[in-house]
Amino acid sequence: MSIQLNNITKNFGGRTVLNDLGLKIKNGEFHVILGPSGEGKSSLLAIIAGLLKPDRGEIWIGDRQINSFPPRKRPVGFVFQDFALFPHLTVFDNVAYGLRAAGLKSSCIKERVNRHLHLVGMSDHRSKYPVTLSGGEKQRVALARALAIEPEVLLLDEPLSHLDVSLKEQLTDELKCIQRESGVTTLYVTHDKMEAMTLANRVSVLHRGRIEQVEEPDKVFYQPKTPFVASFVGSKNILNVRLVDLKESTATFDIVHPELRERLQIDVKRYPVFTRKKELSLCLHPEKIKLCREVRPANCFAGQVVKVDSRGAFFEVTVDVSGLLLTASIPKAGSMELTGDIQVCFSPDAFHPLCGRCHSLPEYLRDFECIKHVEA
Repeated sequence: MSIQLNNITKNFGGRTVLNDLGLKIKNGEFHVILGPSGEGKSSLLAIIAGLLKPDRGEIWIGDRQINSFPPRKRPVGFVFQDFALFPHLTVFDNVAYGLRAAGLKSSCIKERVNRHLHLVGMSDHRSKYPVTLSGGEKQRVALARALAIEPEVLLLDEPLSHLDVSLKEQLTDELKCIQRESGVTTLYVTHDKMEAMTLANRVSVLHRGRIEQVEEPDKVFYQPKTPFVASFVGSKNILNVRLVDLKESTATFDIVHPELRERLQIDVKRYPVFTRKKELSLCLHPEKIKLCREVRPANCFAGQVVKVDSRGAFFEVTVDVSGLLLTASIPKAGSMELTGDIQVCFSPDAFHPLCGRCHSLPEYLRDFECIKHVEA
């Protein structure tokens, strides 16, 4: 069933957590809301479930507005961050709890519980108590309980946040398969970028109580629309530039920086906005940067390596280019020695335009006018 959120606003003690938020989630979609801690992700789920009342706004599931529905009447299943299993009940009875509260017949309860325990791989644990279960097993039971009531919408509040890395990866894959098999519309909130990338059909990025971007994971990660989205998903390199020359398919820009006196050549064919705006904010993905020793004729700046961090199969290398810090992601296999003086190079098509104003700009850029809209 689809979910429609219209103008959802919520304040806590004078602080606006959700600010006129609007979002539409398609029927059967696995939708992930991604954002930093404290941005209102859990509050939004609680509002949909009826555990919190919005100060303003409408909640629709399918063709029904459910603002006036009490929590028990809302067609939602909720998986909490801390699992919230009843310690005095067995696995079977935990999963059966909502069904008994709904007054279903015992034969129906038994069938549904067994079916959903099988779905999450917990059939052999039905007689155990939560204290005997691992974190991953508890999470599976909580998921089975939420699905057993056969909700129209499944809400998951950072359900994997307390699990170790290997178990989290395993359950992420399982959760995606379970959602696909059940077909239930799912809204999942997290601050973990890899979870969002792996699970979602679409990702919404939440910042300061508003949705800044809603798109497929690849577009959010590789074509971010705002400085915040770019920085949050890992595109740390945000450059502010001014147009100085335009020739056919190539534009030349000055980098706006008090110490750096360098120019960029950019391929403008993909983004016509490059030809229509004199001042832009650009995103340069770390994967698009090449580090080398030899000087190249264009888009190649002299810098000095200041930090190298190991990130799995890659090195994350921070280079100081006349006071501008750029981050490169370099494959470990066959990489050069990443120390000392180095050349930072990138191709003319390595850039992506951003819209909106960057809230973390240094003082010298506070009045810099970023573009207001990205034109395809």
